[in-house]
Amino acid sequence: MGEMSDIERLVALEEIKRLKARRDRAVDMKDWATFEALHAPDHRSHADGFEEWTSAAQLVANIKANLEGVTTIHHSHTPDITFQSAVAATGIWAMEDNLYWMQGDQEHWLRGFGFYHETYEKRNGQWVFTTRKLKRISVKMSPGAVFGAKRA
Repeated sequence: MGEMSDIERLVALEEIKRLKARRDRAVDMKDWATFEALHAPDHRSHADGFEEWTSAAQLVANIKANLEGVTTIHHSHTPDITFQSAVAATGIWAMEDNLYWMQGDQEHWLRGFGFYHETYEKRNGQWVFTTRKLKRISVKMSPGAVFGAKRA
């Protein structure tokens, strides 16, 4: 890729890694303003079991509703990031998420493993998420647990 020097590519790679770290932390801390700011307004997102979300505002509203009363711990590992240009990239991250909530008077949990497939663009000098697809390859839940919209 002739348009990015090795140093520019390394800097962009670190910026995308920090973007991902801030996203995981914002979701776990329920910092919805920061979470939304990390996504392009026209962001598209899809996770197994949910309809596709077609804007950052819709993404935040749905995640916020689904995680009401839920403690989350997200880990993203081993990024595989490819640059299409100096302002566009794709990434695949191995992920683990742990979710804990009360269902009636019972504590429940979900532990998932899989991959985030993402795209990023550098807009106004900052990298933002433009698409995300979550594909879990393993999900373990406590006996009797119901998660997501079905839980409410």
